[in-house]
Amino acid sequence: MKDTLLLPTDYREILDPRETERAILKIKDYFQTNLAFELNLVRVTAPLFVESGTGINDDLNGVERPVSFPVKHLAERRAEIVQSLAKWKRIALEDLGFEPGEGLYADMNAIRPDEDPDNTHSLYVDQWDWELSILPEQRTRAYLEKIVRRIYDVIRRTEKFICHEYGILSHYLPEQITFIHSQELLDRYPGLLPMACSH
Repeated sequence: MKDTLLLPTDYREILDPRETERAILKIKDYFQTNLAFELNLVRVTAPLFVESGTGINDDLNGVERPVSFPVKHLAERRAEIVQSLAKWKRIALEDLGFEPGEGLYADMNAIRPDEDPDNTHSLYVDQWDWELSILPEQRTRAYLEKIVRRIYDVIRRTEKFICHEYGILSHYLPEQITFIHSQELLDRYPGLLPMACSH
């Protein structure tokens, strides 16, 4: 497999590999606890796979091939490794009876065989996913920006926590988060493709 990991020429490890693993666990525990408190979320267990053809698995951009396998108990019908929880979360909100102002979060594990691995992409996915039930009148830019600011506050608190735990680490997040509309980006950089923003 081609190595597409790019390291700066002056890169150096701050924590050794074992301590890095401990730090990752501390960050995950602190962040999810604080995010759940901030947004009134309950942790639910995400499915690792769903039955093919049910429409629950999110096909992302429509070309990724999910990892699938036959299930003996289902008369050899196929199941797919979940690629995204986008559709499943909305079903779970209704099935579990979440009211407006309540939500869920899950730690999703997935396999995406069509990814091009690099510094930010992997064949293996381990990510948080969350969903909040809101009222129709709350579907405004102002409300969504308020939620984003609360999430960003949790991210900054997590940074403060881990920097306190490891004095060798330093803060780098700005105090305020900045919002910019995709049309503004297009106007500023008309010659760049959308994917250029992620590299």
